[in-house]
Amino acid sequence: MQPFVVIIPARQASTRLPGKMLADLAGTPMVVRVAQRAAASDAAEVLIATDDLHIAQVVQSFGYRALMTRIDHPSGTDRLAETVEQLNLPPEAIVVNVQGDEPLIDPALINQVASLLAQHPTAAMATCAAPITDATHFFNPNIVKVVCDKAGRALYFSRAPIPWDRDALASGSQLLSAETPALHHIGLYAYRVHFLKSFPSLSRGILESIESLEQLRALEHGYSIAVHPTEAHPGAGVDTEADLVRVRQVLSTKALKSGKAPQ
Repeated sequence: MQPFVVIIPARQASTRLPGKMLADLAGTPMVVRVAQRAAASDAAEVLIATDDLHIAQVVQSFGYRALMTRIDHPSGTDRLAETVEQLNLPPEAIVVNVQGDEPLIDPALINQVASLLAQHPTAAMATCAAPITDATHFFNPNIVKVVCDKAGRALYFSRAPIPWDRDALASGSQLLSAETPALHHIGLYAYRVHFLKSFPSLSRGILESIESLEQLRALEHGYSIAVHPTEAHPGAGVDTEADLVRVRQVLSTKALKSGKAPQ
């Protein structure tokens, strides 16, 4: 397997849950717990890219490497672009972006996304998706859907229910046919370094602006995105106080079952 690096973007500002990167999860700050999960993958290195000195200091106190980045990055991808410049990584190196608010991320999924990109030399990015079996999820605009071609490359990402089953949904009902290949996009990305470096210079496309989905910028500029299919739905990330409570409950339940402190 081609070596890869995990970079966790961790900005201090958060509109819905201020300070969430250092939110306590069973005695461990959230971003550190994410780093621990990433370190359980096959990554050659795990580091945190942040705009906040306190986050950097906390991360370093747990033994992880932190790099300071500018405060004005509009997205996590832009933050990663600055980070790979600092690291001086070779153009074909693979970097996996693990969000700092995903404390339940599966290390195996990190490996799979990195491996997929290594297997597709013409792809600039790789990501993953899981089947949607619940109609409420299919019609939920907060759950991003993706449709792929026969080679497993993304054709389009949308907040809308795609693909639209014309016959099954003709009556206006919100049903999900068993034959509909509906996929829930999971926001885990692997990039080639040369693409990451060019990303900030790409103009924001109309589709990205309408859908508010950053990955559409790559498609609009003609880049290929490979999609890894997985049956496993990772635990949702932390965006709200309710999400924080839910993750704490998950960790507590796991600890009770194992008889150990939450991992």
